[in-house]
Amino acid sequence: MKFSVSSCWNSHRHDDGYPMLVELAELGFDYVELSHGTRLSLVPGILKALEEGIIKVSSVHNFCPLPVGVMGAAPNLFEPSSPSRRERILWLNNTLRTLEFAQRVECERVVLHSGRTLFVWRNPEPVFEAAYEVDEGKNSETFQLAREKGLKRLRKKQGSFMKQLKKNYDLLAEKAKDKGVLFGIENREGFTELPMDEEMPNLIDSLKEHGVFGYWHDSGHAQLKERMGLLEHKGFLESLRPNLVGFHLHDVSTEDRDHQVPGTGVIDWDMLAKFVRSDDVVVMEMSPRLSSEQMREGREFLLRTIPALSAS
Repeated sequence: MKFSVSSCWNSHRHDDGYPMLVELAELGFDYVELSHGTRLSLVPGILKALEEGIIKVSSVHNFCPLPVGVMGAAPNLFEPSSPSRRERILWLNNTLRTLEFAQRVECERVVLHSGRTLFVWRNPEPVFEAAYEVDEGKNSETFQLAREKGLKRLRKKQGSFMKQLKKNYDLLAEKAKDKGVLFGIENREGFTELPMDEEMPNLIDSLKEHGVFGYWHDSGHAQLKERMGLLEHKGFLESLRPNLVGFHLHDVSTEDRDHQVPGTGVIDWDMLAKFVRSDDVVVMEMSPRLSSEQMREGREFLLRTIPALSAS
């Protein structure tokens, strides 16, 4: 078991990666996920802290470190589903840099985003989100109509974007073969982000032959989608558990804010705990707005609630 914390909580506050990792270790964690906010300037201190055994790396989140000149978190800077050949090449090249960095820091997991379906006009996402906000929930007729129309448009439009995504994942697999790293394809919260939740099992199955891809479950994203009537959290997780390679754990407030302290929101943690196994990579991924005390509270809650964590 690798029970970890994401550096997304504090990377923006540090100019040196050494004290950044010391701060995370002092919260009680033995492992860190280096987030998509890892600037190049943080790398020397990170390597020094790892060399001294301050903490170990469970996973890195693409793109890590950030491309030259990029100073803030940018996981969707380049997308593998893009119709632009130049952008797809930049995505592949920078993802391969992340792979090299993962090997350098001796971790075996890389978390990936998969792009989105683009609309020149009549994007269904703002219509869907407006209906959700106005009607205050998923049960109104207006919201259900917006949801079904939006999903229909997505299914019709996504084909060419999914084709590019699959092609680029195949290219990545060729480069990643025998590197000893697994890529976790993360479920996303955005309405137009890929893959559509209903397509995630098919995508994972289509990539299984490569032996380098699995599913990465983000508890907050899945819960937001459940609240919007787009999936059923337990059933979704159950269908993908055989291919799961890691978790991002955080809670969702009643106001639909994610990356909140576990145990303070609407997630059914007793349900989720049943899916966590002793050989998983489990990452607490928290909002930078939370205090150190809240971080400790979240860690202690997860240790109390998830038997596989306390057993490790």
